[in-house]
Amino acid sequence: MSGKPKLRSQHWFGPKDIHGFIHRGWLKNQGWPADLFQGRPVVGICNTWSELTPCNAHFRELAESVKRGVWEAGGFPLEFPVMSIGEPLMRPTAMLFRNLVSMDVEESIRANPIDGVVLLMGCDKTTPALLMGAASCDLPTIGLSGGPMLSGKFRGRDLGSGTGLWQMSEDLRAGKIAEEEFQLAESCMNRSKGHCMTMGTASTMACMVEVLGMALPGNAAIPAVDARRYTLAQLTGRRIVSMIQEDMRFSRIVTRAAFENAVRTNAAIGGSTNAVVHLLALARRVGVPLELQDWDRLGSEVACLLDLQPAGRHLMEDFYYAGGLPVILRELLESGLLNGDVLTANGKTLRENVATAENWNSEVIRSVASPLKDRAGIAVLHGNLAPSGAVIKPAAASPGLLRHRGAAVVFESVEDFNRRIDDEALAVDEHSVMVLKNCGPRGYPGMPEVGNMRLPPKLLRRGITDMVRISDARMSGTAYGTVVLHVTPESAVGGPLALVEEGDVISLDVARRSLELEVDEATLADRRRRWQPPPSPHRGYARLYVEHVLQADQGADFDFLQGCSGAEVGRESH
Repeated sequence: MSGKPKLRSQHWFGPKDIHGFIHRGWLKNQGWPADLFQGRPVVGICNTWSELTPCNAHFRELAESVKRGVWEAGGFPLEFPVMSIGEPLMRPTAMLFRNLVSMDVEESIRANPIDGVVLLMGCDKTTPALLMGAASCDLPTIGLSGGPMLSGKFRGRDLGSGTGLWQMSEDLRAGKIAEEEFQLAESCMNRSKGHCMTMGTASTMACMVEVLGMALPGNAAIPAVDARRYTLAQLTGRRIVSMIQEDMRFSRIVTRAAFENAVRTNAAIGGSTNAVVHLLALARRVGVPLELQDWDRLGSEVACLLDLQPAGRHLMEDFYYAGGLPVILRELLESGLLNGDVLTANGKTLRENVATAENWNSEVIRSVASPLKDRAGIAVLHGNLAPSGAVIKPAAASPGLLRHRGAAVVFESVEDFNRRIDDEALAVDEHSVMVLKNCGPRGYPGMPEVGNMRLPPKLLRRGITDMVRISDARMSGTAYGTVVLHVTPESAVGGPLALVEEGDVISLDVARRSLELEVDEATLADRRRRWQPPPSPHRGYARLYVEHVLQADQGADFDFLQGCSGAEVGRESH
């Protein structure tokens, strides 16, 4: 026992004075015996359960499995809620609240007698929010994802969450399917508990948690309703107690090498562009140097090995049955693309964790020698239209549009876009470049997933399925297309995107990493003098957000949240 770290919770529960009385006594109203306060590691179970977050609606059950594991290992589990954010329901965008949730998590951990924490994560933004908050406390921490839904099934074929929706929506607008068929697909797409079963942001971030070493092996792909998800939850509960005893803190696991592994893995799985802003924000919380350009330098040449929607055909259930993320990691490791010596949450190295991983379906998981797509990692673009950068996902784009030059069709806001896009008189053709403004972190606010703009119906009816689209917004990880995102600086702060006018020629050359507005500097300077910023929120959280959010190339975190404050709290409450 002498070699074990002093438990943080004993600063609350150890003293025999008035303060210890308060801390122990009021908790005893739940029936806890006195011996639980005498040196057991206290495990906080950070739960984002909510019936308003469908992806996380089964987390009460998961939490009970985690508790079983904690009790078995000699710990004292105490579950606590934090704000839950879900993509399907929240307006104007769940991303607006990612940083708020991270503050909730950070302060809840720091303020309470917690020695280590289990993070229950599922829907897109809950994963980065919980990681960011926990990183700023730097206690022993382990993540548990909620798992993907079972594969959608509709009229004899697979139907991927999100990806199938975008496809059917465009078919409806083109007159290819009836509204009745569109509505019938709702229950067929979402037929079990869990998050999106395509390689959207939720599945991507679950993979990122695993490759960063912040979860037990296998975390990323086990379906939510599979009994093995609950087995993993119980094992996670056991493991966090050992992590506390070993003083295995967040910062020991999430290192520069772990981030480099994550960037390359994101390319290999055809992961979401949203991972870029989330990992950039997380890196700044733990003090690891990670820049937007690292995504291109480290990952752009990595091949996509996973044949999974939206980049491929299959779904997360297939991925799990094929062997899951450990197979991808082993393939990358044996090809010299990963650092196998990084430490992971189970106390083993990445190399040890994946040494016996086997591929049970080579149609789902490809080899480096025979990939789904070559050079599939996220590309970072620069030019006079994006001085600080923009991103595009070549694996989800049309190869013929990766080099393109066309006239801009400009939408000043999402309302302007919604009002005009279905107008048969809209001056647009397949060569046009669609430009959407004021959808960045400050402009919307919150940087919503509207970058994958719907195509005009008159082009859909002609069989046009993709166009170059440019914005300062994000897009759903389940979406696809030749979509340039995260243009920085955003239009709402006067970035060059704000100066684009109807008919301006824009050139995109992904191979050259170039995004250029072909307008002379004198004309741009005149437009800049006439530009007026959009109005800002006058009160509340939205005002705080707009005043303090950083740009996308810095992770869109708040300027005052970067770094780690630790978990020390010196003052008593009474």
